[in-house]
Order: sequence, then C-alpha cells, then structure tokens
Amino acid sequence: MENFVVSARKYRPQHFSSVVGQSHITTTLKNAILQKHLAHAFLFCGPRGVGKTTCARILAKTINCENITAEGEACDSCTSCVSFESGSTFNVHELDAASNNSVDDIRELIEQVRFAPQSGRYKVYIIDEVHMLSASAFNAFLKTLEEPPAHAIFILATTEKHKILPTILSRCQIFDFRRITPAAVAAHLEEIANKEGIKAEPEALQIIAQKCDGCMRDALSILDKIVSFTNANLTYSNTLEHLNALDEDYFFRLLDMLIKEDLPGVLSLYDEIDGKGFEGDMVLGSLSEFFRNLLISKEERSIPLLQVMDGFRVKYLEAARSLSTPYIIGALSILHDAETSFKTARNKKLHVEFHLIKLNYLQQAVSLVTEEHGSKKKRLDEMKPVAYRTIGFRPLATPAPKTELPKEPKAPAAVIPQTPTAPQQATTPVAGAGALKKIRDQIQNRKKEAPIVLTLTEESLKEAWAVYLERLTANNQVTSHNNLKEARIQIIDPHLLEITADNRVQLQFIETEKMGLSLHLQEWYNNPKIQVSLLLDPSAEETAVVKEQVLSKKDQYLRLASKYPVVNDLKERLNLDLDY
Repeated sequence: MENFVVSARKYRPQHFSSVVGQSHITTTLKNAILQKHLAHAFLFCGPRGVGKTTCARILAKTINCENITAEGEACDSCTSCVSFESGSTFNVHELDAASNNSVDDIRELIEQVRFAPQSGRYKVYIIDEVHMLSASAFNAFLKTLEEPPAHAIFILATTEKHKILPTILSRCQIFDFRRITPAAVAAHLEEIANKEGIKAEPEALQIIAQKCDGCMRDALSILDKIVSFTNANLTYSNTLEHLNALDEDYFFRLLDMLIKEDLPGVLSLYDEIDGKGFEGDMVLGSLSEFFRNLLISKEERSIPLLQVMDGFRVKYLEAARSLSTPYIIGALSILHDAETSFKTARNKKLHVEFHLIKLNYLQQAVSLVTEEHGSKKKRLDEMKPVAYRTIGFRPLATPAPKTELPKEPKAPAAVIPQTPTAPQQATTPVAGAGALKKIRDQIQNRKKEAPIVLTLTEESLKEAWAVYLERLTANNQVTSHNNLKEARIQIIDPHLLEITADNRVQLQFIETEKMGLSLHLQEWYNNPKIQVSLLLDPSAEETAVVKEQVLSKKDQYLRLASKYPVVNDLKERLNLDLDY
C-alpha cells in the first residue's frame, strides 16, 4: 500500500516562484542572490502557515546551487540541489528552538559554525520558533550572530516577533510575511484539486479559503479532510456541513425578518439554527461579520474589503442599499455587547434570543431620532425651549411669588385649571381599588369619545393631567403627586410636552414618573408619538453651582468664627495655633 502524504508536505513549494502570496519577499531574496548581496542573518516573521520555513529552505537550497538560473532559482540538477532534495546535505542545519532552547544547545550550534563546509559556499542554520529561546540562550548567541564566519548564514523564523530581544532584531535583516488572501488560497487549492483529480465546486474552495484565516497549511489540511469526507467530490453544501459553518442564506433570511419586525419568524429561524448544533457564540460572531460586510458594502471605496463568495456579493450590495448606516452600526453595537457578555450568561440560548429581540425592534429606535424628511432630530431631553403657548401654569420666566398662593388649603402652583368635564377629585385624596377602577373607566370613555389619533391641546391636557394626578393619589404616591403639582408645563409642539422643575430634587422625583406619564398621555390621546421632556430651571442650576463651591480649611474656620465669636475667643484663651 502506497504511503499517503498530506498535501501540505506533498505540495510544499520548492522554488521562489511557487510560493503563494509572498511575492514582496521572494522577489527581494532572488535579487539579493543574483546581486550577491546576501545578509549574514535573516529573520522571517509572520502568522503561522504562510511560508516562513518554506522560504528559509528554498533560500538555503538556492544559495548553494552550482547553476543558479537567470531568474535567481535553483537548478534542481546539480550535486548540491540533489543532496538537498534527498536530505543528505551537510550544509543545511535545522534547529527547533521550541525543544532546544537552552544555553547548551546554542553553544553546541556555535561550535559547529566555525567549521567551513566541505562542499558548497555556505553553511545555513535555520532556527525555527526562535522566540522560544531563553534569555540566556539569546545572550550566548549575540556575538556569533553579529560577527559570524563568512561561510555561515543564519535564518531565524518566528510567529511572535515581539518576544525577540531588540539586540537580536538589530543584527538581522527582517522580512514580514503577510496573511495569504482568500482569492490566492482558493486559486492554489483549485490548482491542487486539478492535479489530484478532485471534483470541487468553486464555492466550496472559497469557503475553505475564508475559514483558513490566511494560513495555507490549514487550507490544505481542511482540503484533505473534506476530500476524505466527500469521496473527492466537494460541493458547497457538504463543505459547509463538514466545516460546521452557517450558510449566509440564513443571515439574509434573518435580515428580511428583522426588517419586517417578524419576531416569531426570527426566533423560529434561530431555533432551527440552534437545532443543527451551532453554538450561540458562533452564531453571534457570524452575524457580526454579516453586518460588517453590509456596512462596507455601503460605500464604493470599501467594497474591495468585501471578501465573500461571488454569488453573495450582489446580494450584499442590494441589501446594503436598502439599509441605513445608523441601523447597521446599531446592529453591530448590539451584537458586540452580546458577544462580550455571552460567556457570563447562564442561559446561552435565551441570551442570544434576547439580543435578537433587540435587533428586531432596532428600526423603531433608529426612527425616533430621524424626522420624516430624513434629517436627524435632536434628542427630546436635549431640546432647547422655543416659542410656545402657555396653558395656565406659572410662566417659566417669571414664576408666581409664593405669597400669592393661598395657605389653606395650599393650591398647587402648576395645576391646570379644571374644566367642567375634568374629574373633581384631582385635589382630594382618593385611595383604593374603586378609585383606580374609576380612572380606568375614564380612559376607556375617553377612547370611545375620541377613537382617532389626537394631539396635545390646552383644553384637553387639563383633563388628562388631572386624571394622572388622581391616579398618583389613588396609589398613595404622595411625593410624586406633590412634585408634579408644583412643576411648570408647556406644550412645545403637538406631540411634545415639556415639564420644568424648580430644583434637582423635584426633577429626580418627576423623572421616576416620566415613563408612566408618557404612557398615560399616549393612551389618553390614542397617539403613540406623544413624548414628555424634562428641564431644570436655569436659575436652579446657577444656585446649585454656587452651593457646590468647596471652601478651604481656612475659609471654613473664618466662616465659623464669624458666625460663632466664641470659637475665636476659645482659640485665644488656649493659645492655639491652627494648621490650615
């Protein structure tokens, strides 16, 4: 039985021209060989599986070749090349620094360096995973690396350049290897599939190229596994099944449901995905990548960054045109939070479903900050007062003096004058289930009287406001009731009510009722667009700033002594020296 050789070894490049995706390095090395400008030490660094060790071996083979071609490649026929291919050469030494990282290992290598090669021009020492050397081993290697014999060339390879001492870096000619692009990986896989007689759909090879993360060795390993799994017949579907990857059609279906706010459909689709064994964190990560692709599809300049299969490229461009940029960015933010907190969630499936629900209603959140004509709208709480009509409250600029208010019973300064149709119990305590039932009946009657959508008006607001105060009283929320009674209210526009508080304490209590008041008004007017905005009286803010000024210890003492002269007398009698 013939021994099987994995593709990563069988198709390891033997010449610079066959190295995939590293032309900026291979061209430099070939020119250095032809011009005889070889450095005595090289450092090849970059991600795993991109060709560092392969290029080191090709360089070692080529510089000892007896008949180098005009393109700077080895001839593969001379004695040196033949011995290199058979593994019998004495001019190339490879050391795995991961398992030979002690000072003694480096000293043994240094002892070998001083002997000249028996044949050929150079002795080449390839040290792989050089970042694994200990600090003492690095220090023992410094002098030899700086001034090696003329026949010695060192090639160091590492995936973690930052772990190498600066003194080593300064003695080497550094080459940074890049990740191999998915297009280059797919083209190389197709070439190998043709040589091996493997039937492979282009889409299947593109999926492998995307999943290998720029590592050619991983791509070839995946190819070998799927060839065994599919009996040398790679299709898009069986490749997805083997890689345990989600088909992007799922995400396009999910996007359609999110746009339609079809929550049952969204949860059902996720349940289907979960039933196929896909973990929640993988779903969130893939969905984040999906929205990332949608975002870069919005601008023509960023479209080259879209690394997807050709069949999905048009879908991404069409879907991106139908979505707004704020919506996509909002979705990415939600998914980022979901991925960050996924590990700490106890119920993983519920965690994913919760964030899918947020995505489902994201359009409503985006629409709150967008006007009908497309211009962005300020947040309601940040809006400045504009020209408006007063509706019977104390004026904002000239508040009514407290002396004008009756003492018994104390009338609220901000209560809207009652109308004949307004409830008469708004200023008298009402408690119990009977009162709440009465309020609910009032709201239901109001809906029957005005089934259409209404807007804020001076007259209708009086009744709605009185009913809400009555509800607070019925629920024994005395503090909130009193603070709302003292507040000043204006209508900003037909859908916005502004409440102004005299101080920060009052503002905090009103904030606790903001949501309930908004829902009450929306239900009363049958108008979900009605919003409530809160403001603090500017004069209260100025007063607060003055109060918050911090006094020095000396000022505190002087203020205390001026208020209580006995403190200063006590200081004089006791002959005290104060340390300010």
